[in-house]
Amino acid sequence: MPDIKYIIENKELVQSGLQKKGYTTEDLDIEALIVLHQKITALKTSSQAISEEKNKLSNQIKSASNEERPLIIEKSKALGEELKQQQQELESLSSEFELMMLKFPNLPSPDAPIGKDDSENVVRRYVGDKPTFDFEPKDHVELMAINDWAEMERIAKVSGSRTYAIKNDLAKLEIAMHMYVIDKLRSHGFTVITVPSISKEKPLYGQGYLPFSRDEVYYLPQDDIYLSGTAELILNSLRADEILQENELPILYAGFSPCFRREAGAAGKDTRGLVRVHQFMKTEQFVICANDINESEKWHQKLLAISEEILQDFEIPYRVLDVCTGDMGAPKYRQYDLEAWVPSQNCYRETHSCSNITDWQARRTNLRYRANADGKVKFAHTLNNTGIATPRALVPFIENHQNADGSVNIPLKLRPYMGGVSVIGKK
Repeated sequence: MPDIKYIIENKELVQSGLQKKGYTTEDLDIEALIVLHQKITALKTSSQAISEEKNKLSNQIKSASNEERPLIIEKSKALGEELKQQQQELESLSSEFELMMLKFPNLPSPDAPIGKDDSENVVRRYVGDKPTFDFEPKDHVELMAINDWAEMERIAKVSGSRTYAIKNDLAKLEIAMHMYVIDKLRSHGFTVITVPSISKEKPLYGQGYLPFSRDEVYYLPQDDIYLSGTAELILNSLRADEILQENELPILYAGFSPCFRREAGAAGKDTRGLVRVHQFMKTEQFVICANDINESEKWHQKLLAISEEILQDFEIPYRVLDVCTGDMGAPKYRQYDLEAWVPSQNCYRETHSCSNITDWQARRTNLRYRANADGKVKFAHTLNNTGIATPRALVPFIENHQNADGSVNIPLKLRPYMGGVSVIGKK
């Protein structure tokens, strides 16, 4: 969330940023927020003055005469009641203010394309040639059936819709893709870390899932615990409330975990096969860096480049989208998406989402560092990007590399992770 001082001093700029993200005054009223802040400030000043006056009276009681003492005690009690009322009002207004601030989105980059939804995202480049087939290509569900690679119908009976169970070479391929990406990230200096898929509520506010996307998150009321939709959630709060030293930065994490999403708003979308499931595996790129927009934008481009390397190594054609202001979501300052070509659907589908969050998350988690130059404590910048998410990434992989008999070619750079084989499936 932005700093209230910045909001007050840059009202027009902030209002413009909110409008670019599709917010109205009904969603978030800046003037009401500022008035609320002013009330809180006035109450803090007033209650502090009353508290100091009450303390003075308390000190006078011992030395007061028998005639003066009752009057002083009575006045002290009256001040105590007034102080109690002001503190209760202050607590109520502070809670209201905190809730408004938690709903405050990050302001978009001035370089981000302005638009209302995903129809106005901007394609920056296409990379790789779409495959040409001299046969009728199959979709990933057909390929799984031909090769005995899945138990989709049986697992639905056990676990319900939008679940998956893959096996044999496809299961091995899923693991191989993650191992390859983990090694790739290690080569770029990332610390590999496995994290839990459960979280207390506070980190969800820190990351930005709450209060914006509660309907997307699985909640276990008996344990008062949430299921995580990405390792970013855990990694963002791993160093919460700490003050790092600038020479510790940047911190690079390659987080691996099972992930869970309710997909509550996706009824009727991509229900067939592996594209949109409730549980999946994900290797996530997460960066904590200095509070310098040039530094975090440098890392933003670096994260994007790594994901492009991965898709190029997997020999999957893709395109890069510059996500518009209305589609990027509350936490994002700037966002790029990578979309891989899916032959059966004759379109590109998202496989990676790369975001610069600036200090928006760090303010929510109180993640800070001490600057080398002047010793000042600053909020860090955070960034995240998909390393690989499966089974979704398996869809373009096996469809683009399929052969007429239903077998699937393995790109050269992935073969060491597949026992050296160049082809899997039907022979």
